Amino acid sequence: MVGIDFAPCGVNHPHYHPRASEILTVLEGTLHVGFVTSNPENRLISKVLLKGDVFVFPMGLIYFQRNIGCGNAIAIAAFGSQHAGAVTIANAVFGSNCNIPSEVLTKAFQLENNVIDYLEAKI
Repeated sequence: MVGIDFAPCGVNHPHYHPRASEILTVLEGTLHVGFVTSNPENRLISKVLLKGDVFVFPMGLIYFQRNIGCGNAIAIAAFGSQHAGAVTIANAVFGSNCNIPSEVLTKAFQLENNVIDYLEAKI
């Protein structure tokens, strides 16, 4: 289990857990949460959660959490494994210890090489 404190406009960046599903309960505040289904649909399933609401993030799917309230938000999450693992998408793609070739990223994200260089420098 984990407690999560969100500052106003705070974000738990897109990530996934390769070895566990997560169940999140909002204790205080208002969160916008969502996950993306797998290929080929890649559909966003999202909801605004209020105090007392619960949401499940399936194992292996990319998801996010965002505080959309003016005050702090607090949530508690439980995982289906004591070793859930965590892969943050931006860090994995743009901050790997040996960069993914720019030619791959420019085609995958349909961006210019200078944008890829900028993103890699930020991570």
